[in-house]
Amino acid sequence: MKKSIFTALVRWFDADYQADPVCKDKAFDQRVDWARCLPFIILHLGCLGVIWVGWSWFTVGAALFFYVVRMFAVTGFYHRYFSHRTFQTSRWTQFLFAAWGQTSIQRGPLWWAYHHRGHHQHSDEPGDVHSPKQRGFWWAHIGWITNKANFPTDYSVVRDLAKYPELVFLNRFDSLVPILYGLSVFALGDFLQVFSPGLHTNGWQMLVWGFFISTTLLFHGTCSINSLSHIFGNQRFETGDDSRNNLLLSLVTLGEGWHNNHHFHMTTVRQGFYWWEIDITYYLLKALSWTGLIWNLRGVPEHVYEQAQSDREPLIIPTTILQRYGTRADITPP
Repeated sequence: MKKSIFTALVRWFDADYQADPVCKDKAFDQRVDWARCLPFIILHLGCLGVIWVGWSWFTVGAALFFYVVRMFAVTGFYHRYFSHRTFQTSRWTQFLFAAWGQTSIQRGPLWWAYHHRGHHQHSDEPGDVHSPKQRGFWWAHIGWITNKANFPTDYSVVRDLAKYPELVFLNRFDSLVPILYGLSVFALGDFLQVFSPGLHTNGWQMLVWGFFISTTLLFHGTCSINSLSHIFGNQRFETGDDSRNNLLLSLVTLGEGWHNNHHFHMTTVRQGFYWWEIDITYYLLKALSWTGLIWNLRGVPEHVYEQAQSDREPLIIPTTILQRYGTRADITPP
């Protein structure tokens, strides 16, 4: 018993330490590794610190800012780059993207990509580890993360990423970047308390809002795609699963809510296939491409639009709008 507790505690800092064999039948495994779940429990409990530290307009704004920039790291890098390789970048920038994504405290980039690729392979089938169709809403939203079988990373599924030792390092020691992020947020609050007292903040207040509250909201925003995007919304394409398009979730996740689009054609960098489908992550990636840091962004193929017309009736849009802006994603209104 003592050895198992010690092993679980060490795995907080070294995710690959005496890693359990990858379970191939994870959809039916309901074991909960409570020791490994403690960081997530602490993350949520930390939000209660607001009772003691209070709030200020600056810290609320900081929490929102950190939410957006880290959501972009999850959607643009963890998802569209590491999971689907929808654009290209340099090895150095790839490492920076991975470290940026880890500030979201959603574990390592290889673990994230491994599970997401498996989701697409078995979407809403028994092999899908977070399908509300198979195990219900709460399991799809958060329960699967507590499952002991889902903690290891199957590096054979992400060989294209596992060949980079620096990415394996970040994936293995997946708590390193979150700890540095938390310390940085606290230090920022302390600095502002001394040098900008008019902002009415301090280290503990910044830690609660910029780390605990912002990260918890980010966590549930991301998880809403696993759960709500397979329950609420419209289906433009026949994808063989319950993936749906949802404008509200797209706003919450910077464009990930166009989930049915994504499941129909997962290798395009743009998930909002039409200009009226707001996809903030794509806009930011497009802007990033102008700097030369990323390139070869994969667009929406012609056959996708042809299939959209045959699978579903087109949306009714006033003729004047169509004449001015068109309908396709590559025609962006001024």
